[in-house]
Amino acid sequence: MNGRIVTSKELCAFISKSPTQFHAVRNMESILSSAGFQRLDERERWYLEKGRSYYVTRNGSALASFRIPSSSFRGFSIAAAHTDSPSFRVKADPEVTSSGICTTLNTEVYGGLLMAPWFDRPLSIAGRVYVRNDGGIEERLIDFGRPVALIPSLAIHMDRKANEGHSYSAQKELLPIICSGVEKGRWGKSIAALAGCGTEDLLEYDLYLYPRMEASFWGLDGEFFSSPRIDDLMCAYTALMAIAETEGNSNMPLVALFDNEETGSGTKQGALSDFLPSIITRIEASLGMDEEERLMKQASSFMISADNCHAMHPNYPEKCDITTKARMNGGVAIKYSAAQKYSTDAASASWIRVLMEKEGIPYQRFVNHTDIPGGSTLGNLSAQKLSIPTVDIGAAQLAMHSPYESAGTEDTEALSRLFTAFLSL
Repeated sequence: MNGRIVTSKELCAFISKSPTQFHAVRNMESILSSAGFQRLDERERWYLEKGRSYYVTRNGSALASFRIPSSSFRGFSIAAAHTDSPSFRVKADPEVTSSGICTTLNTEVYGGLLMAPWFDRPLSIAGRVYVRNDGGIEERLIDFGRPVALIPSLAIHMDRKANEGHSYSAQKELLPIICSGVEKGRWGKSIAALAGCGTEDLLEYDLYLYPRMEASFWGLDGEFFSSPRIDDLMCAYTALMAIAETEGNSNMPLVALFDNEETGSGTKQGALSDFLPSIITRIEASLGMDEEERLMKQASSFMISADNCHAMHPNYPEKCDITTKARMNGGVAIKYSAAQKYSTDAASASWIRVLMEKEGIPYQRFVNHTDIPGGSTLGNLSAQKLSIPTVDIGAAQLAMHSPYESAGTEDTEALSRLFTAFLSL
């Protein structure tokens, strides 16, 4: 196995620069370009050459990268993950001034987030905007890059039952304060200034709140780390770095990073779209394969669907399966589900176990408590469009879908070693 192994500190540095899926993909493009990958455009004909490396994006929030082997290859080695994380999306015309004393932003929930941890944290706003430019339309990424908002809690004196459980109204209680005063139009002026245009040229935007909190390493031996967006940039970044620094062998390595997994993947850039199948079809066509050869390559392929799972919470051990309890720093977790929420079966699990045992990569198993079914992820959804053997894996973490999640420092390296070994086959 060759290739540099990614550490948790490197991962956290990438996360810090990637407050939204759009920023994550832009940063990934820079990494791939520096590694010699050539950018492709879905709107143009592809002329692929053996021994060359390529990448393509869709919607600015999904990305696929691959290396064409110099000689004939057996099949595809595909690693899939996602770029998005739960957050609050800023609505159009969002200024709320009904309090008469300050302006809050009208937002809506993106994904299945934990609401309580969003209170009383310094928040910023980032994403993409579209502006008029020389008679056309241009996309620009923006990021306030500093605390500009906060969602304040209601004091205990005004809600004496606050610690007895609470059902939150996202429309009423989770609107962030952005400024003192109720002057309409300040929001638009601020966004236009960041985008480098006049307010009259500002068209539409996809903007999200994100916590302005740096990663921290903790535990008596520094064995844990906490950061925003660990799910699923931990998997996406380690897979991306593996293909950037690792060449395939008898298989063609391919990394597919989708958007909108947190809302069901049913978009043009999600795992249920034709993004990955169309890329494979175009690769095969560009290399002159006939229909039977294409089917043979796909039947000889394998996919790792990578998305984190739940570690056993020491204060809630009853929420875990009664015999199988994944833990932070326990290695790569192989994920199983009888309801096919995960795509792992005995064949794919056996295959990945043998690979990890050969490379000395630590691993463990993850299953949900039978009475507490987990959510689905990429593997079983991708299989509806591209039916190849697939295993679902991830790192075990705590506080999934919180704005500040926690994981084990050793597990980043375990994921990195797995992707490096897999994409070297």
